Amino acid sequence: MRVVPLSNRVIVKPVKAEEVSPGGIIISTLKDKPQRAVVIAVGEGKLEDGKLIPMSVEKGDHVVYGKYTGVEVSVDNEDFIIMPESDILGFIPKEDITEEKK
Repeated sequence: MRVVPLSNRVIVKPVKAEEVSPGGIIISTLKDKPQRAVVIAVGEGKLEDGKLIPMSVEKGDHVVYGKYTGVEVSVDNEDFIIMPESDILGFIPKEDITEEKK
């Protein structure tokens, strides 16, 4: 099943946080309310005064969002959040994500 966002809404998938134990073991957990996510889908944009305002984010972007925002949905046993683009506080540049993985 697919869910397609309308207007200026985005669908994001929360990113699992990795924690490293003192012994160097990586522990993957999903934090209580993750504030980082990957954009899965975006709507067409907001219609304002008869003009379509394009979205600022695109599929694949890593974003930071407010702690208590959006609507949580489960599709095919996967959890997503649908929110208006205005609830996204910022994005993480691709080069910074690459640095984190090193």
